[in-house]
Amino acid sequence: MEECRLAEVESKFVELVWKNEPIGSGDLVKLCEKELNWNKSTTYTVLRRLCQRGILQNKETIVTSLIKKDEFYSIQSKQFVEDTFGGSLPKFVAAFTRSKKLSDKEIDELQRFINEHEEGKV
Repeated sequence: MEECRLAEVESKFVELVWKNEPIGSGDLVKLCEKELNWNKSTTYTVLRRLCQRGILQNKETIVTSLIKKDEFYSIQSKQFVEDTFGGSLPKFVAAFTRSKKLSDKEIDELQRFINEHEEGKV
């Protein structure tokens, strides 16, 4: 995949595909007209761009994702931490918790994740 960042309109478009895939390209045009107020050419332009970037595919008029939602956001999150915090997850968590107090449940979840990672379960 060439680039794992999406403009806001691309993000809305991909979310529609993820929610409805597999979806015929004609049905996608109708859905984008209803949900995004797009015309046919806009839908196909954005679809073509995202296919070229390796995020979606339009094979025999059926649109599906080449990268699933969870995987996509995982890649974006890693890139954000890399770009913003020099790849340091502890620096990210420190910055995040400066403005938001973690709940006991969140702390337990993070601790469980750390423990599983140490044990090689993740």
